[in-house]
Amino acid sequence: MKLKATQLRKGMIIEWNKDLYQMTEVFHNTPGKGQASVQTKMKNLKTGTKAENRFRSDDTAEKVSLDSKEMEYLYQDGDDFIFMDTETYEQIPLRTDILEDAPMYMLPNVRLMVNFYQNSPVSIDLPASVDLKITETAPSLKTATVTSSYKPAIVETGLKIQVPPFISEGEVVRIDTSDGKYLERAK
Repeated sequence: MKLKATQLRKGMIIEWNKDLYQMTEVFHNTPGKGQASVQTKMKNLKTGTKAENRFRSDDTAEKVSLDSKEMEYLYQDGDDFIFMDTETYEQIPLRTDILEDAPMYMLPNVRLMVNFYQNSPVSIDLPASVDLKITETAPSLKTATVTSSYKPAIVETGLKIQVPPFISEGEVVRIDTSDGKYLERAK
């Protein structure tokens, strides 16, 4: 399906210059004088390299249709993360360059959607937020109230985040997967 450059959005996968690219950042630029443009940062899904490109507003790109399958993350084996198809029980390895920072939000046995293009995995979809346990942080303060100050913490996957001072070790917190920030205590 052909898309105008102005229809490009973060996360979309397009075919451009005979390669697949995933949009990582999209900025629409409308100058007071001259033609509008779309500045993009994108990742080549075959090589993992990042590229920047400026599209004119009337340029077109081919949106790629992906097949999605629910898969369960099982374990890590070196640089590969082993996923199992929940219907056929077939196991496939996904490379770190496909997952990017997703392993910081994944625990074994979590189910995620894996996107395929021509039967090859190209990306995964993380949920909007995940609940992870705090494994390391400074002790909570008894007098801590809701303030704008934060303290460093490490969750069970190794992700380093900033949490409010009233959060203590062993608590489960909800984290936004788009930016890795603390949202709230998990219930």
